[in-house]
Amino acid sequence: MIEMHDLTKTYRTSNVETTALDGINLEIAAGEFIAVMGPSGCGKSTLLNVMGMLDTPTDGRYRFLDSVVSGKSERELADVRKAHIGFIFQSFNLIDELSVRENVELPLLYQKSAGSERRRRVDEVMERVGIAHRADHRPPQLSGGQQQRVAVARAVVSRPELILADEPTGNLDSANGEEVLNLMSALNEEGTTIVMVTHDQSHADHASRTVNMLDGRILSENVVSMATGSEARHVS
Repeated sequence: MIEMHDLTKTYRTSNVETTALDGINLEIAAGEFIAVMGPSGCGKSTLLNVMGMLDTPTDGRYRFLDSVVSGKSERELADVRKAHIGFIFQSFNLIDELSVRENVELPLLYQKSAGSERRRRVDEVMERVGIAHRADHRPPQLSGGQQQRVAVARAVVSRPELILADEPTGNLDSANGEEVLNLMSALNEEGTTIVMVTHDQSHADHASRTVNMLDGRILSENVVSMATGSEARHVS
C-alpha cells in the first residue's frame, strides 16, 4: 500500500534549515496496524502528514496504492485523500457549529454520496462507536471521549483503506483512550490499514509493528508475531 524510498523533508526559512525526515525507507502492506514512536520533534507527525499527502517530501519517492505521488496536482491529491484515507487527530478537529451527525457526514458529502446512502452509513457508524444518542448535539456539548469517538466515526464513515491517527488518545483519560484503541483494533481486524503515532508503549502494543524514530530517521522496527512474540529489527 505504502512505499517510501530515501524520503526527506526539509523546512527552510531565511536563516534556518531543519530536516524533519532524513532518508526514510518504509513499506506498509495493506491490512497492517503500524505504531510510530519516538520523542517529540523526531518527525513522527511529519511522516504521517506526508503519508496523508497533507505535506510534500523535499526529495525521495513515495508510492501510494501503486501510484507515484510526486507530480500530482493538489486536486488530484485531494481526490486520493477523499477516496482512500481517513484522519484522526489528537485535537479532534470537529466543527463546533455542526451537529455530531453533520460532522460525521462530511466525508460523504465530499464524495457526493446519495442522501439515503449517507444517512444509512452515518447511522450505522454512529451506532457502532456509541454516539448515536448524541447525534443532534454539537461538539462543545460532548466530553473529550465522546468527541474523539465522533472523530473516529468521521474517519471511517467513508470506509477508507487507510486510517492515519496522530496521537488519537492524547487528550483522553485511560478508559476512553482504551475504547478508541479497541475500536481501531476492530477496524484493523476487518481489513483497514492503520498507522498511528503514539508516545505510549501500551498503546503501541495494539499494533502488529512498531516503527521507532529519532531525529527524522527510522532507528528500528519491532514486528509482533503471534507465534514468536516481539522481534526487533534495527535499521541502518
